[in-house]
Amino acid sequence: MTEDLNTRVENAAQGITPQTKPDERRRFLGSLRERVLVRMDNTEVEKPELTTTFLEHFADYRNYSILINGNLSGEFLDQIEAKCGQYNVPFTLVNNETARTGAQDTAVLVVAKTAINKMRVEIGQVYPPEMPKMELGQSKKKKPSFWHRLFHGGN
Repeated sequence: MTEDLNTRVENAAQGITPQTKPDERRRFLGSLRERVLVRMDNTEVEKPELTTTFLEHFADYRNYSILINGNLSGEFLDQIEAKCGQYNVPFTLVNNETARTGAQDTAVLVVAKTAINKMRVEIGQVYPPEMPKMELGQSKKKKPSFWHRLFHGGN
């Protein structure tokens, strides 16, 4: 116990501090899950409908900052940087060991400075696709009544 205390004091004197939740920080580009508003992984940035959804809701990100995987490249990265300038949203390119290129690894995060504890953070959960709308004047095709089918045959 005293060895642990001595080691910790020596590390603190040298400026070495233990990191809280290192696995979570690796998954969320150095941030914590409790601070995330929206997350996109490396496969989702390849889907045009999801990237369009992300860019359409940029006004929602004004009080947040954006973390971008440094391995991300292409038109989507350019669009994010342009929107950040347009909406005055700070962004950071993360190029350390947390910027991984696996399919389920994080590509883009919208994060707060403090904990917001959102239950759903994936882009498809935060902004679900709209359901097809049926107008009031439209109705489903009417089924023939039992009597009509009985006396006129057919469906």
